Amino acid sequence: MIGVETDRLVVVGLTARRARDPRLAGAKAAHLARAAEAGLPVLPGFVLVPAELLDSASPGETRAGGTRQGQGEVPDDALRDEQELRRAWRELSDDGLRPLVVRSSSAWEDATDSSLAGLFETVLDVRGWSDFTDAVRRVLRSARRTPAAAGRGPHADMAVLVQPMVRASVGGVMFGADPMAGRRDRVVISAVDGGPDRLVNGSVQGVRYHLTRHGRQVHTEPGEPRDARLLARGRQLRLLRLARDAQREFGGPQDIEFAFDADDRLWLFQTRPITALPPRPARRARLLGPGPVAETFPGVLQPLEEDLWLVPMAHGLSVALDIAGAAPRRRLRRVPPVTTVDGRAAADLRLLGAAPPSSRVLGFLNPAPAARRATAAWRMGRVRTTLPTLALDLTADVDRYLSELAAPAEMLSGRLLAAVSWGRTVLSALHAQESLAGAVLGQGSGATAVGEALAVLAEARADEPDDARLVARHPVLLSLLPPALGPRPPLPGRPALTGVPRGTAVLPTREGLRLRVRWVQEMQAAMVREMARRLTAAELLDDPVRIALLRWAELTAAADGKGLPADLPERLPRPQRPELPAAFRLADGRPVAEPGRRRAAADGQGAGGGFGSGTAWHGSGERPRFAVLVVRALDPALAPLLPGLTGLVAETGSVLSHLAVLAREYQVPTAVGVPDALDRFPAGTRLTVDGGTGAVEVVRMAAVGAPPAAPRGGADHTEGMAS
Repeated sequence: MIGVETDRLVVVGLTARRARDPRLAGAKAAHLARAAEAGLPVLPGFVLVPAELLDSASPGETRAGGTRQGQGEVPDDALRDEQELRRAWRELSDDGLRPLVVRSSSAWEDATDSSLAGLFETVLDVRGWSDFTDAVRRVLRSARRTPAAAGRGPHADMAVLVQPMVRASVGGVMFGADPMAGRRDRVVISAVDGGPDRLVNGSVQGVRYHLTRHGRQVHTEPGEPRDARLLARGRQLRLLRLARDAQREFGGPQDIEFAFDADDRLWLFQTRPITALPPRPARRARLLGPGPVAETFPGVLQPLEEDLWLVPMAHGLSVALDIAGAAPRRRLRRVPPVTTVDGRAAADLRLLGAAPPSSRVLGFLNPAPAARRATAAWRMGRVRTTLPTLALDLTADVDRYLSELAAPAEMLSGRLLAAVSWGRTVLSALHAQESLAGAVLGQGSGATAVGEALAVLAEARADEPDDARLVARHPVLLSLLPPALGPRPPLPGRPALTGVPRGTAVLPTREGLRLRVRWVQEMQAAMVREMARRLTAAELLDDPVRIALLRWAELTAAADGKGLPADLPERLPRPQRPELPAAFRLADGRPVAEPGRRRAAADGQGAGGGFGSGTAWHGSGERPRFAVLVVRALDPALAPLLPGLTGLVAETGSVLSHLAVLAREYQVPTAVGVPDALDRFPAGTRLTVDGGTGAVEVVRMAAVGAPPAAPRGGADHTEGMAS
């Protein structure tokens, strides 16, 4: 025997009809067989197919060991015994003088939604009969690497593809669409000297060519001399023709491995659908970003928190933008200035003036903005003179209402609900006036609520270590904490002396309004916690924290006797997701980072996957909750670590390598070619990774003793409105 279980394998020629069936020959071989039939440049070869698959699909086939299966004529595409198997090997390898490539062709790889790129074995430069049988055995054993094959036998659904090995002068990978940007009007090619194996295994980056579908070269990374290109113009055009032919045959853009041999003949080694092609935002999709609203809401908001706090903020900002003439009233009715994406607060950056207009020329030619500003100037002039008085009246009303409230435990349930409802109404007014104050009144004395809170904390912390009593005595300390319906987070430790506390009465108009926003939010949270306690005591809730999963309308309906939603026990809290990109647009509900900034010398190449943030992890030791894996190279053996990563950073490797393909399938933001990544980003470093630009940045943490930057009370959400 030859050392391979030949009684379990059937050898089928690559040009045979059954080789085009992916259920039998596996997707890789089936795609090549189909490409060969369509006239694409495919090498000859044969496929070793598990006999049990052929037994069920074709009663007339014969096992390679010679045992007849079923009745009927034996097809010519099945080799009947070991001698014929050896003869097929001898003919393909020229009696062992020509090296072969032995590759996996699993039913689980190269699918439309999952490529399993690089997961199974490929053996190159196979010479001699003994080496050939050893290579087949290695490929068959690699079938165990997929969980889908567990319990189905060691060779379940794994065929083996055998072809001659090409001595390539240039090889690489070509994508019939841009897999990072999702652009179907572009073709991306990565090329290296020699065969494509060094490129797909992530050991080298190669030269990346971005071409239009008509052949115009958009740019090359890295640049190369015109007279020393790996892919000259003629080769680029031949590859584009191959990409178009493959797309026509398979009905969509393809991920193609190719090589040019010493005689400059082009060969197709592999073709499969492009997986995880990112969605593209609509042409007029809004430019969003966390912007200054993230200062007020640094974490993920649950549904009730969103309704209590973000909805009033959106309404207040709309009122302020309307008065300022910063946006058409029709648009403000249709589009909220702030919203949530995956539970995180995001602002319309153009509405709030935090991003320049998309076209300065159109902005100059369109008279409507100027007309709106001219109409608003009169209103704004009156606002400038009346706003301090209006704000003083509003803050006095808020202070009086809050001071007259009884303790939540002493209030009737209807009074609790009325207080929360009043809070939603007054928050809208507070946000509107606070935004206008920032636009027309300036900074005033420069005093801030956070500065006053730090001064209080520095002086009072030594006498009162308990946070609850400290906040009750000095409510200005709430400006250091974000609002939340759950347990209140702890205050910072005692800071260094930052000044003498002077009282909230000295705060300028805008800061006074911000502080009242935070006080109203805290009042609402206290009322909701008491309602949750009562609902739990009445056995209507199984856990008080689950009240945050309700919407405001559902809570008021329950108060009217309509009961809680029937599906409430099945609802899950919104998970704590990584931060949003600084600027993005939505495509199918997913944030797509806005490109716009050039790649710095210290950055890498974007390999797709979106935008993410987390803690640097080098692959050993305890894995952080939000882990950004930082490695030397894109080794395919790292594939089991990909699920759950919030980023992947590699010092070397191609954006079209197997691991980069898998990372995009898992939606892991990936940057490759990042210089000295392991040294620059030690384990435990907080990082952001932009899979679009390749930018990897360290998140600077607040200094010890200083307040956390994100949980700042109030939001500077119209900093650029006046401009």
